This record gives sequence, structure tokens and C-alpha cells, in this order.
Amino acid sequence: MSVRVVIAEDAALFRAGLARLIEDHGHQVCAAVGDGDMLLAAVTEHQPDVVVADIRMPPTHTDEGLRAALEIRRRYPRTGVLVLSQYIETRYTARLLEGNAAGVGYLLKERVADVAEFADALQRVATGGTALDPEVVGQLLSVNRRADGVAALTPRERRVLTLMAEGRSNAGVADALVVSGGTVEKHVASIFDKLGLPQDEADNRRVLAVLRYLSP
Repeated sequence: MSVRVVIAEDAALFRAGLARLIEDHGHQVCAAVGDGDMLLAAVTEHQPDVVVADIRMPPTHTDEGLRAALEIRRRYPRTGVLVLSQYIETRYTARLLEGNAAGVGYLLKERVADVAEFADALQRVATGGTALDPEVVGQLLSVNRRADGVAALTPRERRVLTLMAEGRSNAGVADALVVSGGTVEKHVASIFDKLGLPQDEADNRRVLAVLRYLSP
């Protein structure tokens, strides 16, 4: 499925490379800008399916991209936000996940070198899924101590939920664990039950489970 994308990255060469990569995968880059203010203006103008934004942009190179991403999630909740960073900054990830993990991604910039992985993450976030860098998930779990129902999960169920937090489908989890799809489905059903997430067509239980798992 083709998606409409706005890019925000102050490094011109990296910005151009992202645009080329995204377009080569059949998506439309509506705008490619260099700071947070221009990002907000471009999203207002083009109403894209997903934004790809660096966290640190001018003028201070601290959290301008993050603040713009949070504002986009507030104004345009249907627009996915995939942020890129050179560093693991769990406080930024936690702020993006507050209240709703749907349509959120956080990848280290080095992951862009794995073109297939980046393209898959972009598509997932654009369609309301999550795409969290494995290293980011690990850091979040090391600093977040609580989670209702999480204590009841088995080690294997925790591993399954960690892979879900990275954005993997049941098939992707099965491949990573070298088990059958049916086994993964049983683990996922058990996770939903232990976390108290009854079946409800109005909610994405995978997203809710991830949010519960990563919440402080």
C-alpha cells in the first residue's frame, strides 16, 4: 500500500537519501523539510499518512523534532509518527507513547541502513501499528518497573510481548522464536488474558498490550 509521507531532517544529504528510499518503495514524499516549524506547516498543508522526523533539529538541536511530533499527534491523531535518533533516549519514547501507542515508531538512525526493516517500519506506523527499535525496547524495560498483569507473564510470554513491541506480526514472532504460528497465537491469547484485555473490536489489543508493557 502506498502512503503519503512528510520528512523532517536537518542534514540535507540524509534527508535526500530518506526521500529517495521512501519513493523507491512506491510511497509519495509530499514534503521534505529541515526544522520543526516547517514540519508542522507541511503536515497542516499535506495531511500525510505518516511523518518521519529526526528528534534533534534546529535551532537548539535538542528536542525540536520530538515537540513537533507530539504536537502532530495532538492535532492529527490519525497521522503516524516515526521518529529517528542517533541515540536511545527513553524519556522521549515514553512521551510519544503516553496514552496511545498506535501509529508510533522510534528507530535509531542506523536502522535506516537496513532498507527492508525501515520500509516495513514505515508501513506499520502509517497503518496504526508500532515500530520500536529493539534497543529502545530493552532500555524502556530496564527503567520501567511496573505493569499490571505483567508480573504474571512467563519468560516466553515476555519475549513474545517484547517482539510485539518491536512491531513484529505473529508470523514475525514465530520466525524469531523458531516456533509454529499456532504456538505464537496461544502465547498472544494468554498475554491478552493476563493483561486483562478482553476482545473488543473497538480496540487494537496488540497496541494496548504493548502500551501496558512499556508504561512506567
